[in-house]
Amino acid sequence: MVNTFHERDEYVEQAYFFRTYRERLDENLPAQEILASVAQEILSTTKLPMALDFLNSELVLHGKISGGMSRLTHYFTPFQCFVLTKAELDRARFDMRTGLEILEREAEYLAGENVSPQGLFLYQFESIARNGLGYQEGLKAIAEDPMFNRDWADWIAKIRQSLGAIEFSEMVYARSEFRVLEVRKRTENPDYQPSYPVLFGVHEGRIAKANRGKDPLYMYAALQRHLGYPKVPRPKKARSERIDPIIEQRFQQLETRLKILEAETSGKFDISQFYVNPQNDAPPQFPDEPGLPEAGDFSPPA
Repeated sequence: MVNTFHERDEYVEQAYFFRTYRERLDENLPAQEILASVAQEILSTTKLPMALDFLNSELVLHGKISGGMSRLTHYFTPFQCFVLTKAELDRARFDMRTGLEILEREAEYLAGENVSPQGLFLYQFESIARNGLGYQEGLKAIAEDPMFNRDWADWIAKIRQSLGAIEFSEMVYARSEFRVLEVRKRTENPDYQPSYPVLFGVHEGRIAKANRGKDPLYMYAALQRHLGYPKVPRPKKARSERIDPIIEQRFQQLETRLKILEAETSGKFDISQFYVNPQNDAPPQFPDEPGLPEAGDFSPPA
């Protein structure tokens, strides 16, 4: 079944689900328990509780929820399924929590009042680019989103073939209303109409032109500043926490004891290595305590 648009309540509850699922994973709660509890919290007037019950059963059978989402094509979009499929790969660098946050912000954007195909596409494309999820599979999933009509799907199929050869900012500028205005002004032909569909507005085209030859991340940031497009969550760097010195010392002592036990078990334990060599190891010297007479001095204090 083809994906369709949802009412605002569905996107609000989806954003709540993705956020709550992520937060409770951080609390080390079981995924099955999270799905069961969130299904009770979601509005029963939406379709999401039934979808969560199905995902819970799929999780019990297969250990993943992305497969269940892929089977609910009438509710979840291919991009949502793609993101969680990448997040649930065994050896993926892409974190599950980052994937859930991406879908949370997407649902929040779709629940807003200023949603547009331009904003959704640029957000999804940046999510793929910033997290290294793969352009070919990712753009294919984006093209099947119900937000995009046939013109969008055809253009996305073209940029799948052109990425790497043509700058992304150049491709956005070429399909913008800003370029049409520039051509009309340059040719002094106010009736000029391009032979291809115009997909982006004046503001997107102006920002894309200003960022030609630059890092695409600068263009994404400018679009977010000027047009209010949603920000893509950045992958969180692992924090390097130093071990307490006392704990580290205890670990070293335990490691030494284990080595001694292994040597004793294998019959290779040599106790002579723990003997003190009087020639090399001098006995410890302890300074006299303050207020006491020095050695050999037995005269009474003055």
